Amino acid sequence: MNPAAGVREVAMDAHSPDGVALAGTLTLPLGTGPHPAALLLPGSGPVDRNSDAGRMKLALGGDLARTLAERGVALFRYDRRGVGATPGNWKAAGFVQNREDAEAALAALRARPEVRADAVAVIGHSEGALHAAALGARGGTAAVVLLACPAQPGEEVLLWQARMIGDDLPRPVALLLKLLRTDIHRQQAASIARIKATTTDIARVRGARVNARWLREFLAHDPRPDLAAITVPVLAITGDKDLQVDPDDLAAIAELVPGPVETRRTPDLTHILRRDPRPASLRTYRSQLRRPVDPELLTEVAGWVAHNLPALAA
Repeated sequence: MNPAAGVREVAMDAHSPDGVALAGTLTLPLGTGPHPAALLLPGSGPVDRNSDAGRMKLALGGDLARTLAERGVALFRYDRRGVGATPGNWKAAGFVQNREDAEAALAALRARPEVRADAVAVIGHSEGALHAAALGARGGTAAVVLLACPAQPGEEVLLWQARMIGDDLPRPVALLLKLLRTDIHRQQAASIARIKATTTDIARVRGARVNARWLREFLAHDPRPDLAAITVPVLAITGDKDLQVDPDDLAAIAELVPGPVETRRTPDLTHILRRDPRPASLRTYRSQLRRPVDPELLTEVAGWVAHNLPALAA
């Protein structure tokens, strides 16, 4: 417990359908509860409960947990398969399996005695936003926050990235984009076809070991049916300097979601949730990561979540 910070942290596991224990942290506001809560779903790759992936230290989890706790909202975040305290091999996990893990995490969070099951939001970033949309479409959530959420099929997302940044994209999709970067109009179809033709979880494509199962499933995933089925409040935020998700997809999200939806195209915000006045480039990621997640973004998300979760009945 850390009273000075106004939060207390509890170790928590969520058990996936195949029995894997997803190790995480439940951050609770001070007070007796039960509290409204949120589930954080991170981007792709070997991502831990803080949204860090190796040297790519996004550092979203802790800062968001504290900002939500200040507004009376708990947050659960967990280590992906094969990362941190969660067993397994992240490279062998599929996109669909990540979604099933997210569903298990949501169910575990709603079952906690410290949490109000009727007042749980899902907050997703990048790949996590796609899973947040899926959970929102299936019920059990009271609000959905989509940070850098695509609104087009995975194959179109990767081709858009390739057109925007070529060989400048970091992992986990860098290996695929290396296959696309040379003479992109000629090579992209053949490269994607090689991925689609794989049948194993991990495969070698042009000598590189890739998470083939995840790529096959991501390429085939279309988020539009999920977005069109969300009836709870939605907040969608994408930075106008995002090079991994098309900011124009915000318009599609606004059109697709039938329930209350708010969209924000944030000036200077990049995919890694920092503001940068320089021209958009992945080469600036290293310097951006020396700074924390944009504090205005954290405040905006936490305030919106607290406002849109159901109030405790008298």
